[in-house]
Amino acid sequence: MRQPQRVESPTALPEKVTIWEVGPRDGLQNEKAIVPTEVKAEFIRRLVAAGLPIVEATSFVHPKWVPQLADAKELMEGLANPELPVLVPNERGLDRALELGLKHIAIFGSATETFATKNLNRSLDEQFAMFEPTVRRAREAGMDVRAYVSMCFGDPWEGDVPVEQVVGVGKRLFDLGASQLSLGDTIGVGTAGHVTRLIGAFDEAGLVVDHLAVHFHDTYGQALANAYAALEAGVTTFDASAGGLGGCPYAESATGNLATEDLVWMLHGLGIETGVDLESLVATSTWMAGHLGRPSPSRVVTALS
Repeated sequence: MRQPQRVESPTALPEKVTIWEVGPRDGLQNEKAIVPTEVKAEFIRRLVAAGLPIVEATSFVHPKWVPQLADAKELMEGLANPELPVLVPNERGLDRALELGLKHIAIFGSATETFATKNLNRSLDEQFAMFEPTVRRAREAGMDVRAYVSMCFGDPWEGDVPVEQVVGVGKRLFDLGASQLSLGDTIGVGTAGHVTRLIGAFDEAGLVVDHLAVHFHDTYGQALANAYAALEAGVTTFDASAGGLGGCPYAESATGNLATEDLVWMLHGLGIETGVDLESLVATSTWMAGHLGRPSPSRVVTALS
């Protein structure tokens, strides 16, 4: 299989990055069709076998809101891998994760008032009261907690989101006890300069870059450029979705996530270690595209498959 020619950047970049694979959760939750549990499980196993160090498996959200993930308990029982992270919206979701002996959870906050209301049925301030007992109980149980911050670069209802507002929300989530913040460009409107400014603002507020991850959507074709800007700013954890699957069921303008294959191609071309076998990953996304009945939007998958 064709591989990118390795040419290292003349500027200092991280030698190694961690890819947080979100395809099985953030990708499949936005599919119109319900993917069978056994197909999801095989998808996750193939992603792990391809060398992805973290694969977020599912979400313990009420089936009424995300029916595509209604089989979360059955899926996790079948996988029998407590290291796989899951998203939990509240204490009820945490209870389900604890019952299964899972070790890693994520919560999903909002940087804007409108999206907090639509996605969480809480105001911007009320979301923290909802998350506090979830994070506290999870940490007391020895679990690791990640916090997603959505709408960091723009909101379809409110428009531009002030950088200071995003930093304020992120800091409050981190101070609850999260070990990492994933900064989400939920509708894909961010640009490279905006990425640099936001990460710099977190640094100025005392939150070091080691605690930050980035989560880009490719609505305007900027996801890979934004990832490079984050690399230059020192970020070493990148969310991505195999085959470019995904979006957000509560924000109609949100299209697919940054494709993991496209990110890996760029990183390997820069000489940055990921631990991912690109050939196996492309084969996995091609296999999943067959089950979904449509081609992968990933440019690298299209070129190599």
